[in-house]
Amino acid sequence: MFKKALLAGVALSAFLTGSAMAAGVSGDKVVIGVLTDLSGVYTDISGKGSILAAEMAVAEFGGKVLDKPIEILSADHQNKADIAANVAREWIDTKGADVMVDLVNSAAGLAVQGVGKEKGIVTINTGAASVRLTQKECSPTGFHWIYDTYALAHVTPPVIIAEGGNTWFIMTADYAFGHSLEADAMAVVKELGGTVVGSVRHPFPSSDLSSFLLQAQASGAKVIALANAGQDTINSVKQAAEFGIVSGGQKLVALLAFDTDIHSLGLELGQGLTVTTGFYWDLDDETRAFSKKFFDKFGKMPTMVQAAVYSGTLHYLNAVKASGTDEGAVVAAKMRETR
Repeated sequence: MFKKALLAGVALSAFLTGSAMAAGVSGDKVVIGVLTDLSGVYTDISGKGSILAAEMAVAEFGGKVLDKPIEILSADHQNKADIAANVAREWIDTKGADVMVDLVNSAAGLAVQGVGKEKGIVTINTGAASVRLTQKECSPTGFHWIYDTYALAHVTPPVIIAEGGNTWFIMTADYAFGHSLEADAMAVVKELGGTVVGSVRHPFPSSDLSSFLLQAQASGAKVIALANAGQDTINSVKQAAEFGIVSGGQKLVALLAFDTDIHSLGLELGQGLTVTTGFYWDLDDETRAFSKKFFDKFGKMPTMVQAAVYSGTLHYLNAVKASGTDEGAVVAAKMRETR
């Protein structure tokens, strides 16, 4: 099933080693917080669409769990870790938030997962990609949904190298997500016998990437890999075309890209671009059915982040129902048990 298929991309954090039995719903309601990007470079891949996805999951569930109402909170973390952490704390302390979803942007996602670990609250990262979420900074109540930088790096580079693209230059967004994707991609390229001839990190976000692209072009690498996302990726591809990078024989690879990016670029700029995704709306009958419902409400097909918010929210609510409680450690254990 579609919902179960999405779970195949889950990278789970450390195994929960036990929790006290609990029962009932705190505050007589289950509160879901959608912390997302409503004003920055990731608004198209998450944003209002992620809020809608959570609402669709709640509606499909019937609006209640354990005979208690389900409430959705939403806010813009502005791609800033401190704002994300502060909003999460406020929601937990004053509004009884039980779970945080979306959390696009790895810095924000890591910050909120840290708060969730401290407070015993479930966090479901569907937009953040850094493997630190399930490695160095894993949490017993933290989940990494749909994709991460390890998965991305182990899909695209092997294909490109098999086609002869054995010299790489990596252009990286200078924050947690970019660093993680750069490191994972470098490791895979070298493991497969390729060579990383250079890399450069650009500010996040960045509207002018010309100097970084010129360094990539001058490197002579067969492949220029973009370890960025959202508007940064769109800007990279557009400006690469202005410098004739692809027409000059170098291959452009987006290590993380979304349907919305391709639509923004258009066919002329998007053709020939290699991308990796964990969800595609036209994959099968179930993805088409969900995506049509989403499109009817939003006017756009869902990205993999938005589809994962829907999937993760439903999985969380099913675990609450099965556990008989919204206590974070108990629900997290049930989520793992029923994955």
